[in-house]
Amino acid sequence: MTSSPAVPAFTLTRPQGAPLGPPPLYSEIRAKHPISRVSLWEGRLSPWLVTRWEDTRTVLGSPAFSTDPTRPGAPTFKEDTPQSPRGFFASHDDPMHAAMRRTLTREFMVKRVNELRPAIARLTDELLTDLTRLSGPADFVEHFALPLPSLVICELLGVPYEDHTFFQEHSKAIVDFNATAQETRQAFASLAEYLLALVGTKRTKPGNDVVTRLAAQADEGVITDQDAADLSAFLLFAGHETTANMIALSTIALLNHPDQIPHILGGEGQVASAVEELLRYLSIVHGGLRRTAVEDVTIGGVTIRAGEGVIVPVHVANRDPEFFTDPDDLDPGRANARQHLAFGYGIHQCLGQPLARAELQIVLPEVFRRLPELKIAVPMDEVAFKQDTIVYGVVELPVTW
Repeated sequence: MTSSPAVPAFTLTRPQGAPLGPPPLYSEIRAKHPISRVSLWEGRLSPWLVTRWEDTRTVLGSPAFSTDPTRPGAPTFKEDTPQSPRGFFASHDDPMHAAMRRTLTREFMVKRVNELRPAIARLTDELLTDLTRLSGPADFVEHFALPLPSLVICELLGVPYEDHTFFQEHSKAIVDFNATAQETRQAFASLAEYLLALVGTKRTKPGNDVVTRLAAQADEGVITDQDAADLSAFLLFAGHETTANMIALSTIALLNHPDQIPHILGGEGQVASAVEELLRYLSIVHGGLRRTAVEDVTIGGVTIRAGEGVIVPVHVANRDPEFFTDPDDLDPGRANARQHLAFGYGIHQCLGQPLARAELQIVLPEVFRRLPELKIAVPMDEVAFKQDTIVYGVVELPVTW
């Protein structure tokens, strides 16, 4: 297999007429040259783009690739991307990645997440009740999709929800491609400073929450106070930004496929299947997962040399027709939907996926049960999508019910 001689610029922009799918360019690349070069930073870097499901899983599961953004040749989102704190372990390799991740493993075990389900159901009911008291149209993002996961992650962490505006603003700076390196660093620092103070507070006023337990690990010398703060900041950022966008986009997808809504209302098994299909269909990791080869490795017949960057757009792999039949169709009964790569794969697979699944499985049925006449209040071409962020979503979603 040979790579394409053309080197197109890597683009994020999804088409206006089909905003829930990947850019058509990548479907063409996947069909003709599934592993080929793309251009970053106005042509100053040409990493490999891996587009097939099988090759994507191979890259993500291979120790031959690093997630460290400071490596020479790393295909980072911005040329001057700073190194993340140790607690933002997704941007670190083992053994640091494993050490930091280990401190949180128990927090996201299915048993512990299931203990949160009553609280998620209660918060969903309260927010939907508040929404229905408004005189529509109302912004579904502002009044439901964003506050719900924010409230859940605050309850899990032990963070006061009244400070949600502060951490939401800083989270936006972290995922915004248009933010400068200094703005990104400042967002990291501000979140960590806030959480460092909270770690100290939890020592004198402990609770049944993650920050309290991280403070205890710091007292035992397992991690430092700064690690505890950074780990908490990472969860605070990741725990609401991703799920908020999935709730809003899933709602749009179902409203655009009303014949599939009965699957969401069909009971526990059908809901679980539908959520997996929505995760595959939407794949909100918008900018692709980024890796750098640490040794020469051959993937799909193409040799990637040590020091060369790789971009893995999971939203493209999750539409691979060689693995998913009719991949552009939303099919809640799809037998292999759970083999999607929306949460990544390998050692860096998303730690919080049990919580994300629980939220979606509770929230989506309740939305359509409580609001059977829910409608988007503007034409689809007037809905503003987040084209310049790491996580795809909508800026706002006016709805009536």
